[in-house]
Amino acid sequence: MGTTAEEYLNSPLVIAHRQPIRIAVYSRLASGIRSGVLPAGTLLPRESELAERLGVSRTPVREALILLEEDGLLTTKRGVGRFVTDSLPALGLEKIQPFEDIIATGGSPVDVSPIKTMFDSATEFVADRLGISVGDDTWFRESLISVDGSPAAIVQEHLPSHRDAEVGLDIDATLRQLSDDKRTLLAELIEHVGASFSKGECHLAASTAGESRASLLHVAADAPVLILTETILHNNRPAYVGKYIVSTNVHGLSIMQSGI
Repeated sequence: MGTTAEEYLNSPLVIAHRQPIRIAVYSRLASGIRSGVLPAGTLLPRESELAERLGVSRTPVREALILLEEDGLLTTKRGVGRFVTDSLPALGLEKIQPFEDIIATGGSPVDVSPIKTMFDSATEFVADRLGISVGDDTWFRESLISVDGSPAAIVQEHLPSHRDAEVGLDIDATLRQLSDDKRTLLAELIEHVGASFSKGECHLAASTAGESRASLLHVAADAPVLILTETILHNNRPAYVGKYIVSTNVHGLSIMQSGI
């Protein structure tokens, strides 16, 4: 029999070193909501009771509840209390997942069309993020993602050759076994190594498409685009760099933000 909501809320709160208490509370409640231990429509205890159960003061609990409501995980009924929302927002950049899954919203069909997959030499951009030397061997794939038939994003993926970075994953052997079908490299790697990718960092910047990217995205060369650069670790070593050039044809991406 699984953990009940009462047992989950009464279990000791684990706070990582230097982690703000409000973030620990947020993580506990968000995990319970996402996993279904706290089902949709669940009425949460009042702030004072929840603080007592978790063994913390009321202030960080209040701050965590505000964040959870802002992120669409809770809703407030005036005079009654806070409830787990009936419809959870989709996970976005806060979770390591293939970009085709992040961009898939509203039920529209998503198509990944690999443009090229090749053995390449690391540029300064790639070498810096993978912790290797300029010119070292890497794998590269460029793909075009379309949503509902319209070009939406260009995905450029870089992985180190296992000869150049001891990340604990035989990337050369793994990639040679992949089908090169209509998926990103990250999607194919996750299928092969599962939850081994445990930490990532994503940077966002605004730019313009430029001539070559504009032709793929079917936009003007001076059209604005969003650039996302993601570095993912495997066994605490950089193992993947993805650069996503997102067209304004994409209506929105889900990004969860927490206080420091």
